Amino acid sequence: MEKIEKQKCPLCGDTSLTLLEQEEDIPFFGKTYLFSMNCSSCGYAKSDVEAEEHKDPCSITFTIEKESDMKVRVVKSSEASVKIPQMRMSVTPGPASEGYVSNIEGVLNRFQKILEDQRDLGEEDEDKKAAKNLLKKLWKVKLGDMPLKIIIDDPSGNSAIISDKAVVTKLRAK
Repeated sequence: MEKIEKQKCPLCGDTSLTLLEQEEDIPFFGKTYLFSMNCSSCGYAKSDVEAEEHKDPCSITFTIEKESDMKVRVVKSSEASVKIPQMRMSVTPGPASEGYVSNIEGVLNRFQKILEDQRDLGEEDEDKKAAKNLLKKLWKVKLGDMPLKIIIDDPSGNSAIISDKAVVTKLRAK
């Protein structure tokens, strides 16, 4: 792991930014580089994942069918979008988009956090109720009581869902 400290933060300008680069060999995916930067002054953080091998733009579809699917490994680059069509939810890439290595449960937890914020901080009662209902559905999915499809679209090809059940297709140009 390479660590470079006392760099200038792009947000606050302090020299309190730490850069990290770590090489990982992810089974069935290959050599991968994990990059992150964190500022101890203002809390700015950014991370990304990049495969050593060049990959083609892809769409990866995975259907969660049982509780053990929560452990399936997920690699998401900062350029990828994650969609849950049945719940009409998606996270699209932007300046604050993060790359990460996690599992299906970790991906669902990210959506759960968004829904909890909407439930707790939303201004409209209708929005709060919708968030509560979606949280109940997520709970059922995590217990394996309800199937749910997750789609990762990645123009960089640096994302993966590492399972025999994952369906990878070529991403169509827009």
